[in-house]
Amino acid sequence: MMTTTRPKSDTYRSRFNLAHHPLPRDASGESFFDQTRGYVRLENYFQELLDEPGLGVLTAAPGAGKTAAIRNLCIQLPEPNFKTFYMCDTSVSAFDLYRTLALELGLSPSHRRAQLWWDLKRTITHLVEQQHCLPILVLDEAQLLSDAFLTELSGFLNFAFDRKTLLTIWLVGLPSLNSRLRMQHHAPLDSRVAARVHLEPLNRQNFFDFIDHALKIAGAREKLLSDSAFEILWRSTRGVPRSASRLVRAALRLAHRNNQNLVDDQVITEAIDELIPHQEKKHEH
Repeated sequence: MMTTTRPKSDTYRSRFNLAHHPLPRDASGESFFDQTRGYVRLENYFQELLDEPGLGVLTAAPGAGKTAAIRNLCIQLPEPNFKTFYMCDTSVSAFDLYRTLALELGLSPSHRRAQLWWDLKRTITHLVEQQHCLPILVLDEAQLLSDAFLTELSGFLNFAFDRKTLLTIWLVGLPSLNSRLRMQHHAPLDSRVAARVHLEPLNRQNFFDFIDHALKIAGAREKLLSDSAFEILWRSTRGVPRSASRLVRAALRLAHRNNQNLVDDQVITEAIDELIPHQEKKHEH
């Protein structure tokens, strides 16, 4: 039986001297690209809501990096001064969301709303005033939150923090979240929003810096994409980080299989053909 010396597709990192996959979903700290105008704006608002707790809203199109951005900020917070609670299963009932928060706080959640709210209020107050720890609640995929929860959230904030707000909440979701909050029946909650940030896809320069930063952090010592391949990548992804991540990895694997040390036009185009549906590419043009 004949054997082949063709390199395996999963060893591309060895060819390009990469310590790990470039553009990982869990990028944080040094591996996170923090030089965009949107992220800097978010960072400023994030700090403001640590100094004076309140409600923040972060929106972005799918794949634009909103979850990665808020996660990068949260993981840098020192314990025990801060405690982050992250919830992404936001399509459940309003009552179940409060019960989940109670569980995260180490409580045995009551089956009665009034008691549940009282227990949450008491625990959060104790956390802040006795343990000197600020809780941060991140509700991801917040566009899926029910109208009932959004309506109740304003009431809960009134009930729980009659003197001053002790809990910072970030609602993170798609742009439709802002449209919902601006509906008349959610006006009481919308009026409480102290910080509102929308992350745009990366502009051309930021995109090139983002890719260059990711490859260098992964360990690349040589140029891995030709200038024209960069340009094709930019046009194809429209500056969306998640799309860029998938395409860069696919292109590096293809280059490795082709025994190439550089991603050129042909390789990046082949990667695009594999990963981007035909209808999506038609829409791009």
